[in-house]
Amino acid sequence: MTDSDPGGGDRSAPEISVVIPVLDEKENVVPLTAEVRDVLQSLGRTHEIIFVDDGSRDGTTDLLRGLAREHPEVGLIVFRKNFGKAAALLAGFERSRGAFVITMDGDQQDDPAEIPRLIERLEQGDDLVSGWKRKRRDPPGKVIPSRVFNLATSLIGGLRLHDYNCGLKGYRRAVIENIDLYGELHRYIPVLAHRKGFRVGELAVNHRPRRHGRSKYGLGRYSKGFLDLITVFFLTRFTRRPLHLFGAVGLLFFLAGFSINTYLTVIWLQGRTIGHRPLLFLGILCVIVGIQMLSTGLLGEMMANFINRRQHDYVIHEEI
Repeated sequence: MTDSDPGGGDRSAPEISVVIPVLDEKENVVPLTAEVRDVLQSLGRTHEIIFVDDGSRDGTTDLLRGLAREHPEVGLIVFRKNFGKAAALLAGFERSRGAFVITMDGDQQDDPAEIPRLIERLEQGDDLVSGWKRKRRDPPGKVIPSRVFNLATSLIGGLRLHDYNCGLKGYRRAVIENIDLYGELHRYIPVLAHRKGFRVGELAVNHRPRRHGRSKYGLGRYSKGFLDLITVFFLTRFTRRPLHLFGAVGLLFFLAGFSINTYLTVIWLQGRTIGHRPLLFLGILCVIVGIQMLSTGLLGEMMANFINRRQHDYVIHEEI
């Protein structure tokens, strides 16, 4: 399949797939399903709606089972426990069949009415369209850290977006088939896609206040997010060439240590003692660290050449 053929070879596949991860959203899933179905039906295109229940314990699963039995276009994947949003999205991506895939959160804050605009942008040439909650309906305690996080991600990731955390996104199938997700990397999908040469765009979307339930995200996700950002920085730039990272750092340490030891050797040849000088220990330490970093880079190169497997970190309990 090529990028110009987003639908692949399955002519019986729907044109649009909507993937919705949910966790304890029993008050939201029924009205959300009705909204999404109305929007998709108004487009007049074949479609499917895939819910991924990420370990709900409040009765959400039973409601989704009923929706899946009542509406043939609604599918359901149920995890045995909470594996996280990245795993839920990956499961939904792998079981989706649409030429275009839309993701959205299950809390009703993402507006399904934005789906036609996302599809339009994809048809105009974008491979991935990320939503931007320009007027965000969240408390300042969530908005301010999110802005700092988005700025840092834009600077380090090399892709300028206003809102990496928006769950409302549109994808061409080629994108989701070439992106591997694990851990908490779901919020960095635009960076991963950008690094692989896909065209990434942004669209200001309507954001609604939460009506039912409570947010599943706390401040702790930002600390994890910044750690994952380091992971993305490494994965997108040095996965195939780890020696370029570890080797560069190791070479700097080694050259610093070599220079220090050369200087001390000259002093020693002049008859001055160097055994009591802290600089000697610093020089030796830098040489050792440099050799270790270079060795790590070489081992990384060997692993990159021999290990290329795709592993999942979720277990599916049920699929309707």
